[in-house]
Amino acid sequence: MGRLSADDWARAALAALAEGGLAAVAVEPVAVRLGVSKGSFYWHFANRRALVEAALARWEAWTEEVIAGLEGVPDPVVRMRTLLEQAFGDAQDAAISFRLISEADDPVVGAVARRVSERRLAYMRRTLEEAGQRPEEAARRVLAGYGTYLGLAALVRVGAVAEVPPDLVEVAMVELGLTSSR
Repeated sequence: MGRLSADDWARAALAALAEGGLAAVAVEPVAVRLGVSKGSFYWHFANRRALVEAALARWEAWTEEVIAGLEGVPDPVVRMRTLLEQAFGDAQDAAISFRLISEADDPVVGAVARRVSERRLAYMRRTLEEAGQRPEEAARRVLAGYGTYLGLAALVRVGAVAEVPPDLVEVAMVELGLTSSR
């Protein structure tokens, strides 16, 4: 493996966070995950907190990357379906979202979790409004939809649900008022 970047470390820290929460983001286990010595960590970060902050920044940037990628989809209904397919198909992001919201008492974590959640909710609301929904209706439906996403992550976390039901995107599209039930 070539020399690792700070972003490589941040991505590995996010994977650790998804699996074990904030406590799992520790230098030695992340180094093992990357197959390097913990000494290489200090080329990029002064301490564990700096790694946590880099991981949080990576997660926030990833949200912006997803949104930017969706902007090329002109039809808001297709855009929302694509977003849902990505969201429900990415168990790691769901786990990270749930874990960070659960760790929101940490001021840095709480601030990032709030910003990302607000950004996601606003983007979804805007998409529903572009699809013709009134702002109040779009806001209500988005809260239910995002709550379902986080709730599913929680249920997977506690082992009550083993996997995402294959028709969940269709159910979510109905709940968001973008398609009718069959």
